[in-house]
Amino acid sequence: MSSVLKTNALESEAIYIFREVISQFDKPVLLFSGGKDSITLVRLAQKAFFPAKIPFPLLHVDTGHNFPETIAFRDKLVEELGLELIVRNVQDAIDEGKVVEETGKYSSRNSLQTTTLLDAIEEFKFDACIGGARRDEEKARAKERIFSVRDDFGQWDEKNQRPELFDILNGKIENGQNVRVFPISNWTELDVWSYIEKENIEIPSIYFSHKRKVFLRDGLIWSHSPYVYQEEDEQIEERIVRFRTVGDMSCTAAVESYAATIQEVVGEIRESTISERGARIDDKRSEAAMEKRKQQGYF
Repeated sequence: MSSVLKTNALESEAIYIFREVISQFDKPVLLFSGGKDSITLVRLAQKAFFPAKIPFPLLHVDTGHNFPETIAFRDKLVEELGLELIVRNVQDAIDEGKVVEETGKYSSRNSLQTTTLLDAIEEFKFDACIGGARRDEEKARAKERIFSVRDDFGQWDEKNQRPELFDILNGKIENGQNVRVFPISNWTELDVWSYIEKENIEIPSIYFSHKRKVFLRDGLIWSHSPYVYQEEDEQIEERIVRFRTVGDMSCTAAVESYAATIQEVVGEIRESTISERGARIDDKRSEAAMEKRKQQGYF
């Protein structure tokens, strides 16, 4: 019973946050990656505004190096629900000389998403960007408010945040500013999976056990792909794996697993002693990697 009450409380809080966004902002958007957290946000938004349609578009910042399964799922979901999808591509920013493609062993387009995101916010004049970040994921995210103000350069000042006492969310912003909104900030990875199980939400197949060509580096299981740099001595092999978190191929490691159903995934996570961000390659660049990216405008 206590777990049911907790799930209902988290759902109610998220629905309240969605409705506050619509009441306080003119042009919100939901940042959609095709991962489990953003898919959960879509379900929560459906509930918040039912029987009407979700009253804002989805924005996907596409690195061009995504898992094909994720892109296929994104397009299927948008078509089935009749949602508006905006896609902006990191490749365009590279072609226009706004950012420089990384090279070498740890090259990734993950940090390059910031420029594309900020350009999209400016293009469409979005004043609230809704995302699936959670406080349990990473210490920089644990510092952030549910309504997190960004300045007119898209930057986050972690030392100058508004108090959010008694669930009062202050959406007042100056011209040029925007707010990042986190409806599931207080959820854990297990809360998300339990909700997916309870609601019978469909998610991309890569979250479940499957055979994949991979190679080992730095104790992590990397996907073999044309988008991922690989040394000649790094041997390709096939393993039974799944993904706990989904970025693009160059920044997301797999984990060995035989969990093939949502129920098995939930059981596996209950027993895990490692955070899901432990499989994010990009977080390992430095202790403050995430915080630095957020200060520069990253979600």
